[in-house]
Parts: sequence; C-alpha cells; structure tokens
Amino acid sequence: MSSAGSSRDWPARSPAIGALMPLLMVLVAPSSWLVPAVSLASLAFLALLGAIGAKAGGANVGKAMLRVSFWGAIAMAVTAAIGAAFGTVV
Repeated sequence: MSSAGSSRDWPARSPAIGALMPLLMVLVAPSSWLVPAVSLASLAFLALLGAIGAKAGGANVGKAMLRVSFWGAIAMAVTAAIGAAFGTVV
C-alpha cells in the first residue's frame, strides 16, 4: 500500500496538474480575452510539459515542445470546428 504523496502517484496526478495551469488563466484574464488567453496558456503549458517529459526521457527538448504544441493546436482547432459545426460557440 502506498503512502499519500508517493512518487509513484505523480503520473496519475500530472494531467490534473497540467489542466489546472490554463484554468488559472480564467481567474486573471479579462472576460473579453478569456478564450484566447486560455488557448494560449494551454499551448504554452503543453510546450512546457513536453519539454519536461523530453528532458526526463533524454529526448530532444525542442522537437518535443514543437510536436506537443503542434498537435495540441490541431486538437483545439478540430474541437472548435466540431463545436461550430454543431452550433456550439465558445
């Protein structure tokens, strides 16, 4: 049985921690800039997490940041397009 806060728990917690960072932008961004601020913060934090993962795994940090940011932006664009197609506007 693992104790609370064990290092083995970090992989399970990392998505939640990564999600909290862009959500903090909701508290500081003006309402008129909310969507762009959260989107840009999400991409920036994705790049940061990609760099951390690459550094930890011994991979090329620049390539990892670019790859994670590129596919994250594609995922956001596809999500926005599907929302627009079904009449859901953010």
